[in-house]
Amino acid sequence: MRTIKVTGKGNLKVKPDMTRVTMTLEGVYPEYEETLQKSAQDTECLKEVLGKLGFAKSDLKTLSFNVDTKQENYRDKHNEWKQRFVGYEFHHIMKLEFDSDNALLGKVLFALANAPVRPEFRLSYTVKDKEKAKNELLGKAVADAKEKAEVLAQAAGVTLNSLINIDYSWNELDIEVRPMNRAVFAARCATSAKEESYDMDIEPDDIDISDTVTIVWEIV
Repeated sequence: MRTIKVTGKGNLKVKPDMTRVTMTLEGVYPEYEETLQKSAQDTECLKEVLGKLGFAKSDLKTLSFNVDTKQENYRDKHNEWKQRFVGYEFHHIMKLEFDSDNALLGKVLFALANAPVRPEFRLSYTVKDKEKAKNELLGKAVADAKEKAEVLAQAAGVTLNSLINIDYSWNELDIEVRPMNRAVFAARCATSAKEESYDMDIEPDDIDISDTVTIVWEIV
């Protein structure tokens, strides 16, 4: 059997419609149990702060959580570098997603900047229907592969016959645009409830995504 193998590439621009705020809480404490307890308290505090804006506790999703020992370098009395145990350090990374709304975003960022705990946070945008975008992208990649195969077959004086195999990696696509990384807002006092917000005027750019698919046809 004679075959032709072609890799097609799909490109797609997607308009973001979901806002994602990624928050990182961290801390160092001398005892392991205390570290876990402080992490839980800080997380609960964040949930309460966001709850005042109408979010459910379950809206704050954990992306990763780990506790590790922390060491520090120092010079001993002989001026030699040594390491000593400082404590246990936790890192808790969470995300909050909601329909894109600059007014709500301003309230969220203001609440985080003035919360009893001060997480590091960054702002990004994604799409609500990721599967729709992935399927459209895959269709474009297949169409591109077929178009290339037809051009090659015509140039070689052969004809495409039955499709033998489709190879697609199914890798997770990063459908996200990050206009603001490691955001820092100064805490300030509000004189009225109406001022408990930052004025946000952000229009995120379209998200460029691409993927490939490899197809094998029989040729005659």
